Amino acid sequence: MLTSFKEFKFFQSFRIPVESRDDVRCMFEFENEFGKFTSIMDGKLEDVSITGLGFTTKEKIKVNSNVRVSIQYKRLRVDVEGSIVRSFGYQPDQTNETIIYGVELDEEDYPQMKRFIQQYVMGFSPDRAKDCISTMATSERYKKATEGFEIFSLMLSLFKDITAFGSQETFLNSMLEEISRILNAQRASIFLINPQSNELEAVAALGVDKSQLKFDYRRGIAGSVFTTGVPLNIDAQTDKVRFSEEMDQKTGFETRSILCNPISNREDKVIGVIEVLNKRNQDRFTEEDEKTMKVLALIFSSVFHNYNPISERSLIRRFSTPYDREYAYIGKSPATNDIRKSIVKLKDIDSPLLIQGEFGVGKKLLARIVHNEGKRGLNKFRVINCKGVVEQEISDKIFGGDIGSSVLEDCMGGTVVVDEVGHMGLGLQTKLLKVLEERRVPGSQYVLDVRVIFTSSQDLKKMAQADGTFNLDLYNFLQESILTVEPLRKRPEDIESLTSYFLRKECRKQGLLLKEFSHEVQEQLKEYDWPGNVSELNQAVQKAVLYNPKAHVINKLNKSGATPIVDLSQSSMHGLDNIPHARDYELPLKDRVALVEREMILAEIRRNKGNKSKAAKEMGISREALRKKLLQSDEILETLKTETIDEGKKAA
Repeated sequence: MLTSFKEFKFFQSFRIPVESRDDVRCMFEFENEFGKFTSIMDGKLEDVSITGLGFTTKEKIKVNSNVRVSIQYKRLRVDVEGSIVRSFGYQPDQTNETIIYGVELDEEDYPQMKRFIQQYVMGFSPDRAKDCISTMATSERYKKATEGFEIFSLMLSLFKDITAFGSQETFLNSMLEEISRILNAQRASIFLINPQSNELEAVAALGVDKSQLKFDYRRGIAGSVFTTGVPLNIDAQTDKVRFSEEMDQKTGFETRSILCNPISNREDKVIGVIEVLNKRNQDRFTEEDEKTMKVLALIFSSVFHNYNPISERSLIRRFSTPYDREYAYIGKSPATNDIRKSIVKLKDIDSPLLIQGEFGVGKKLLARIVHNEGKRGLNKFRVINCKGVVEQEISDKIFGGDIGSSVLEDCMGGTVVVDEVGHMGLGLQTKLLKVLEERRVPGSQYVLDVRVIFTSSQDLKKMAQADGTFNLDLYNFLQESILTVEPLRKRPEDIESLTSYFLRKECRKQGLLLKEFSHEVQEQLKEYDWPGNVSELNQAVQKAVLYNPKAHVINKLNKSGATPIVDLSQSSMHGLDNIPHARDYELPLKDRVALVEREMILAEIRRNKGNKSKAAKEMGISREALRKKLLQSDEILETLKTETIDEGKKAA
């Protein structure tokens, strides 16, 4: 491989070396200074990719010269054109003056080149396929996950038999050595789940006896990544990883930093993790390392794509039919991490649980996860919808009626979710409270053994204490266990993880190769407020995949027109949930409106990157009107500040 190409755009996709035994015949022509094309008699094709190629010759050709290439392989012939973007001195193993040229192809020739590569690599032996994919996995070029994505996806789709050598320990150890070198890490390990023992066990490890590396699937960073499916980049000393300290004592190794990614099988179930330890000369691994690991995890997912750890003894819910990865809670924000910690505390108790949050944040998903991960996870799970449903129908489901028995009795040992309980009538609320307190359905001789989880996107406290539209006793009954989910706009750190998860899920559903959003699109998604929360984000990803069936890297969002993905014009409302003094009822309405308006103006200015004139135009006011509104609100804030200081002095 000509690794010195890597700093140039045309070499940012993986290049497949061409061997003389392949019988690939080529003819080269270059455009001379007179505008005529001259044949290159000794041209030799060195390597190819979808976007470019490399060739050698003794001919002296200027950079930026146009080149024509005709490639003949078996019965296929392709004619492509491009320009020379780089020339490299003499090859060190040759005495003659052979020069290496790099050619960037014209974009309209990409489909032809892809067709040639598809047919070309089909003739590779398994060992040669392994070498190509290994090179892709360990290449330093892959510091950006989207680089080389076209050919990477192509190779994986063509070589499903990669698993034929995936079990060979020498291959895995060789890969781990290269991974450690590329990421500048001290150690690397691959863990797979053993469903018989419910442990993560090392199938390959560097620097330590792999037989020492086995532990409960829920423990440590690897356990967290395995159970959630979310990659983690941890500074072990700052984050106080207790389990890592225990493993260090066992192995005699000091863990300072950890980078861990999940590995999935062909059913998209997490079956293990790949982990690297201790970034050399740095406290933790970088964001570029995270992107590299993402590509490496795809390689090992292909290696182990047939591994399907199903066992009747397994405690792992997602491997117990019918559970799947759709019940994972995705994200890495502090709020999301707090939710995961709360699930561990709440999953095995029997008392009712209230999950509250805005529409679309995933309240029913959380209820399902609490059920699956808890002691009731192997029993029935039912949802009773209260919003938009006739009250008699709700009553029949909860208490039983002419059309069937009570859901509460049918789910003995399991979980019942009362979704959007705020829409249930007061009479029905009172009746439900009595059943929950007595643990018996009217007319039944059985004591209820069922956990009830309530969800609500309404303010039940206000409904119970101020409006009288919710039963106060039922509200107090639900106060024992409450889980509050933050809206997506308050945890933008989760957006990248969520989009990656939804892209993978949707591509699999549509039978497409895996896609990625470009960095620019990811930033646009983070700027949007997502009034529909995670549900709206999921729909946006589905639309993006639908509108871009052939692109592996999605570089543009539809913001307007007949088929918009998201309406980014609504994204100037960040932070309005916590506007200072917006709920200060002692202030005159005029002053409160001015302060709310101030926050909207500042948000619009931020959205326009500090350009006040553009912000004013976007809001339909003049630049002078914007200035006056800010001055007016400044005066109100200054008055409030002075009054606060005066009150403090009096109190002193």
